[in-house]
Amino acid sequence: MATASPPFISTLNFTHSSFKTSSSSSFSPKLLRPLLSFSVKASRKQVEIVFDPDERLNKIGDDVDKEAPLSRLKLFSPCKINVFLRITGKREDGFHDLASLFHVISLGDTIKFSLSPSKSKDRLSTNVQGVPVDGRNLIIKALNLYRKKTGSDRFFWIHLDKKVPTGAGLGGGSSNAATALWAANQLNGGLVTEKELQDWSSEIGSDIPFFFSHGAAYCTGRGEIVQDLPPPFPLDLPMVLIKPREACSTAEVYKRLSLDQTSNINPLTLLENVTSNGVSQSICVNDLEPPAFSVLPSLKRLKQRIIASGRGEYDAVFMSGSGSTIVGIGSPDPPQFIYDDEEYKNVFLSEANFMTREANEWYKEPASANATTSSSESRMDFQ
Repeated sequence: MATASPPFISTLNFTHSSFKTSSSSSFSPKLLRPLLSFSVKASRKQVEIVFDPDERLNKIGDDVDKEAPLSRLKLFSPCKINVFLRITGKREDGFHDLASLFHVISLGDTIKFSLSPSKSKDRLSTNVQGVPVDGRNLIIKALNLYRKKTGSDRFFWIHLDKKVPTGAGLGGGSSNAATALWAANQLNGGLVTEKELQDWSSEIGSDIPFFFSHGAAYCTGRGEIVQDLPPPFPLDLPMVLIKPREACSTAEVYKRLSLDQTSNINPLTLLENVTSNGVSQSICVNDLEPPAFSVLPSLKRLKQRIIASGRGEYDAVFMSGSGSTIVGIGSPDPPQFIYDDEEYKNVFLSEANFMTREANEWYKEPASANATTSSSESRMDFQ
């Protein structure tokens, strides 16, 4: 009968601060650290080294720690909603001009960064399938951008603990990129200012500069022109996020956009009203809803059912970004039909609230973030 292989064990003679094998060749445990991880069990004359491959990378990371003042960071990467989103025209470069009130919310990913001994490549891992871990990922693009702009030769190990669904209109990837830029700057001793990071970030994504605001901003241009605002709402104002399994392709939504069918209300009027009077259904205009509902007709039906079933429980119900997340502000609870109807058994659900950050600090993970999950019957779809 086959048996499990025993751990690798080597017994060595112990003399003072170094190890010597039976052939009297000098041996130092420090030399082993880049190659393997081990635990040491000592008696008066012998030392037992047990090879533990699972701890190998942590030990290498410890060695890197000794050579740098800061070599590891764990950061929260929050997503955003668009409280209102006006599309004001199409540009010669093919992009659209927009005017939108962006706000960071408490749903987010967690990203761990460590300095790598490699001088040629970053390595990204994640907890979910379907998220690219190569140069297509905005985290890797952000780190490459930082090195290009600063001349830094530092590379990183990154682990992305993904909680924000993709294709949701929540800017999860853009937030990851902004978080990576901020982390790279911290792990390089703060070579540049946040304003420089913000300006550079628009080269790889239109929504990324927003996350260098303090959490609330009026964004124009492609989204890269960011006017920081004081928080227009109480930060404890609750909301619920409901995203069906189906995602909306941003490219397809914009392809179906007809500018002559967009709202004609001045976005500055919306901004004035929302800062003076708070959230209401009339203020939460999203010009991308009609084309998104054309791409995904079930999304329109979902929004209508939430409004009808909410019975005034929500101050506003609207789609965020290009979809497919529907936001209900005013309550953290979804309508009962979300739990009862077979059609919605696989939706992503999360409660959230507004959040901001302090100057010269990144966003702090809220105490309730660990409770932010999809419903017990559902699974997040990251494909």
